[in-house]
Amino acid sequence: MRGRCFRWLIGKCAFVYAAIAPTLHAQSLELDASLNESVVMVPKKGLFTIGLETTLYKPDGVGPFPVVIINHGKSPGSPRFQGRYRPALAARYFLQRGYAVVVPMRQGFSQSEGHYIGVGCNIESNGEVQADDVQAALDYVSTQPWADKTRLLVAGQSHGGWTTLAFGARNYSGVKGLVNFAGGLRNDDCPGWQNTLAWGASAYARTTSVPSLWFYGDNDSFFGNVYRPMYEQYTASGGKAKLVAFGNFGTDAHYMFGSRAGNAIWQPELDKFLTSINMPQEPLAAFSKFGVVTYTPTPPKTGFATLDDESKVPFVRDTGRAGYKKFLTVAAPRAFAIAPSGAWAWSNGGDDPLKSALDRCSNFAKVTCTLYAVDDDVVWPVAARPSEAKPK
Repeated sequence: MRGRCFRWLIGKCAFVYAAIAPTLHAQSLELDASLNESVVMVPKKGLFTIGLETTLYKPDGVGPFPVVIINHGKSPGSPRFQGRYRPALAARYFLQRGYAVVVPMRQGFSQSEGHYIGVGCNIESNGEVQADDVQAALDYVSTQPWADKTRLLVAGQSHGGWTTLAFGARNYSGVKGLVNFAGGLRNDDCPGWQNTLAWGASAYARTTSVPSLWFYGDNDSFFGNVYRPMYEQYTASGGKAKLVAFGNFGTDAHYMFGSRAGNAIWQPELDKFLTSINMPQEPLAAFSKFGVVTYTPTPPKTGFATLDDESKVPFVRDTGRAGYKKFLTVAAPRAFAIAPSGAWAWSNGGDDPLKSALDRCSNFAKVTCTLYAVDDDVVWPVAARPSEAKPK
């Protein structure tokens, strides 16, 4: 009884915190007008109704539009401190084709209320619990006049991909297909988690009638050696799935979906999948503006230092090195910028994290900053010797 009361108290504290935080959070991230970005709190009904922080990207007009749900992954550390997921690259792809894009933060993540339910080593149950939040988002979407509830797609990356497979087992009305980008949940504290992951995929497949498209790479730091058994057991149990095994990608294939270079891998395959399930896949002239974007050029990789060696980052003090270590835990696309004054900033997600990191750093430094790292590469010029890079 005491344990249940304690968990209830934690949940209520998170509820109170998240009830006042969304306004502050919305102010801290400028919404992208070029993507018609907005943020709403979607109700998840239960014993207590809680709000799920949800990002919307909608085409111009009143609709109704086909809808894609994109489910986020799980970063290291507390889910409460994980930032709002903003998959701008994917949003542009779907907006050009006339889709509304819905990105819910699940319970306990970012500014969503409640607390994260991990379910220990039971990976199958974890996915089922996370799928409740996807259902809440779709229940909300189905009431909106701008949404075509007969043409729905559910996608996700990493923990979000696993959540997508779990949700697929519910055969929600109107969902035509599932897209799994490097989906799974890894817990090294649980013996045999690899087998548990494959068994969970098999269990989902037994009650899933909608087709799915899977993307995995061989140098995926999380699931590179387990995605094939997952796929084999999923299809052996009746799941209709196509696997796109794209080999090695950069230094970690797990982050292909969020990388600009990954577009050439997943977009042509998704075009074909959407055609096969009778969902729109051709870019529309009416929404061509969503394909117009100027990216900050990515500097070439250099040999200045290894990516994970924070001691080599020039100029910055201990707080900057701690900030760099945090930067290394967030998903690509990402960028870290520095200035001779010791100022620093990082950004991830969105259309152009390189520009965002440079702008944030320059605002602090009052001078032009330079990129130190982008995605999984150090791009700081080799010619800049450490002796020239001491903090002032």
